[in-house]
Amino acid sequence: MADTNTTPQASAYTALGTARTDKVTLPESTFDGVINVPVMHKAVTAFLANQRQGNASTKIRKYVIGGNQKPWKQKGTGRARQGSTRAPHWVGGGTVFGPTPRAYDQYVPRQVRVLAKKSALNARAREGSIIVIDAFNYDAPRTAALVALTARLDVADKKVLILTDGVKPNVFLSGRNLPNVHVMPFTDSSTYHILWSDVVLVEAGAIGQTLAPVQETAAALPTRERPAPTARSATKRTGKPVTNAEELTPRKGGRKAAKKAAKKAAAKKRPTASAKKASKTTAKKSASKKSAAKKSTKRKEK
Repeated sequence: MADTNTTPQASAYTALGTARTDKVTLPESTFDGVINVPVMHKAVTAFLANQRQGNASTKIRKYVIGGNQKPWKQKGTGRARQGSTRAPHWVGGGTVFGPTPRAYDQYVPRQVRVLAKKSALNARAREGSIIVIDAFNYDAPRTAALVALTARLDVADKKVLILTDGVKPNVFLSGRNLPNVHVMPFTDSSTYHILWSDVVLVEAGAIGQTLAPVQETAAALPTRERPAPTARSATKRTGKPVTNAEELTPRKGGRKAAKKAAKKAAAKKRPTASAKKASKTTAKKSASKKSAAKKSTKRKEK
């Protein structure tokens, strides 16, 4: 099925979600309006088949352990003759026509794959589900940045496919923890990924477009505020009830530092070896003095 339309245009935004005034004309080499459904079906089924490992394995009767001896003699028992307990009709016997390890790979010619991907992009462009982002210049991975972007574009509740211009690890790591966001280079995307998504965010450089930077103020990203420590949590941390407000402040280093400090405090309270010896000697001296005093009192009484 082929349908030729004019080259579509897509709305453009910045990486922070600010709308740009100019629209981007999608390249005619890719977005020519042709949608071939049978080719897309072939590409998707082949992609899903190639994901299968094919590890299912069963044993026929010759590979099952045991059953080398006849369970009973051939005649005279009144029962049906049997040759092995590993026969398929026995419990624990072999499997007939069961699955064995095999490859489910399907080969699709390159031209068919290209046509299927082009058809999927044209289908999304016809729906108006393609959004062009000027550039993803992330200095460090930040999941909150992509969350804020999807929220400002009003696509937070949809499946979003982000196609970057080349490999960008910071963008990939920013969206790795989001279940409805998938980040990958534009050249690595397939028909399955495009049809899986509801909205496709394409970086301008990936489709051969260059957009001038727009001055904008970065919106404040949501931060995760940790709750203030309470007396109960401080008691769990130190092992003793806390009455001083200064002890409620978090310590540097986290739980490991708190455990080390608790061990040091317990070690200080423990008596040293010399102190133990001194206490033992004093106890012996006091006991000898008491025994001598008892003996002297007994002699006087006599």
